[in-house]
Amino acid sequence: MDIRRRRRGIQQIGKGLGTLDREIFEAIAESPSPLLDAVMPRLTAAADHSKLWFAIAAGLGVVGTKRMRRGALRGVATLGVTSLVTNQVAKRAWRRQRPNISTVPIIRRSLRMPTSNSLPSGHSASAAAFAIGVGLESPSVGLGLSLLAGMVGISRVATGAHYPGDVLAGFGLGAAIAVVGSRIVPPIVETRLPTADPLLVKTAKRPDGEGVILVINPASGSGTGARVIDEVREALPRTEIVELTPDDDVEAVMRDAAGRADVLAVGGGDGTVSCAAGIALDTGKPLAVFPGGTFNHFAKDIGCDTVERTAQAIRDGSVSCVDVVRLNDTGTIINTASIGDYPAFVRTREKLEHKIGKPLAGAYALFHTLRHNAPVRIEYDNKVLDTSLFFVGNSVYLPSGFAPSHRSRMDDGLIDVRILETGKPLARTRVLTALALGRLVRSPLYHEMRVPEFSFKAIDGPTPVAHDGEVEMTLDEATFSVRYRALPVFRPLAG
Repeated sequence: MDIRRRRRGIQQIGKGLGTLDREIFEAIAESPSPLLDAVMPRLTAAADHSKLWFAIAAGLGVVGTKRMRRGALRGVATLGVTSLVTNQVAKRAWRRQRPNISTVPIIRRSLRMPTSNSLPSGHSASAAAFAIGVGLESPSVGLGLSLLAGMVGISRVATGAHYPGDVLAGFGLGAAIAVVGSRIVPPIVETRLPTADPLLVKTAKRPDGEGVILVINPASGSGTGARVIDEVREALPRTEIVELTPDDDVEAVMRDAAGRADVLAVGGGDGTVSCAAGIALDTGKPLAVFPGGTFNHFAKDIGCDTVERTAQAIRDGSVSCVDVVRLNDTGTIINTASIGDYPAFVRTREKLEHKIGKPLAGAYALFHTLRHNAPVRIEYDNKVLDTSLFFVGNSVYLPSGFAPSHRSRMDDGLIDVRILETGKPLARTRVLTALALGRLVRSPLYHEMRVPEFSFKAIDGPTPVAHDGEVEMTLDEATFSVRYRALPVFRPLAG
């Protein structure tokens, strides 16, 4: 009896909700409204076949920020999965006839009334999936799109295509798929760590570059160096420019320039900039960096991604201090250092990321590196492990995981250490599975630390240590320590 009563109660609730659903539909359908008549048919037609969402995604991809472009990509991917699940699974699982459109004004009706099952609303599911997908990466844009998605849902009721319950079910399905997608491939969260205010240094303004000596290789960056020379001569005409040749001893030329200059400037790849940074530290001269290399990671992270931005900082006397990392108290690291196959991982990822995007490029690079790895056995903090990917960064890099791409600050006094352990049983399979599920940062094989000092010992003998894009030394022990705010650099005040 109890079971029958429960079933009867559930059936009565279902009938009541169905009746309420139809009454709300009829109330909207019978409401005379020139605004509904003019707007709703156009809006629902724009959302047919997701044309509206694809157009918005294309716009975000062209003019949006990095977060917006990531959101557009996630939104389109979520929309695709949702459309497949809605049309091939959900609409076949629940059968419900479309509303009777006789009460809907003719001017408001859709030109093409769908013939598939009414529950759930495919337009609403796709709208929610796209809006929430974008919002997971860019909340401000996602909020606006959520309002638009809501209007699309209302348009499906106003034009007679769906009952309100169909729309709500579609919203729920699209939102659920977006949330599940965020668990599989977590969105990138731009974490801002609490830090002290920048340490500014009073420096004379140099409107024409007087006292600045620029050391640069004209051939660096596949000819970028030559362009930088021309732009510096125009922007800072009194700057002395020393052009490097293949036969020059770069360090010797840098030291000579630093001895004569008030400001040591450098243009070239990050390896050359690292050399200049060490000499600037030793001589107590402020450093100016012009983006003359291929990737210019350091220049971009200090806000000097163009010649004009560096030149303006020199003209304004805008100097603040950033951290550097010392390797065994002699080497200078401005970006990253690594052992094992991390340099090969980065080269593979950067080669492909402009073609297929950084997430896919990073996944392929990780798979390729693990497949061809030569593990290095190291000891640190009383632990011994095998690693194929070992990364040390100057200041904290974002995001977490094994695809760090940028720094929000360069004066936090920390070293970013990331180690991927590959010596455990089925390590390769476990790492790749964790990567595919978006759980690499939670894997027991992934180790991430943010510390002021870090040391390791290579158990099986000396191992190559690369830093700032160069393989310069082979070490059996290495100690990395922060020189907190030790390097004054010219950079925009907002950088």
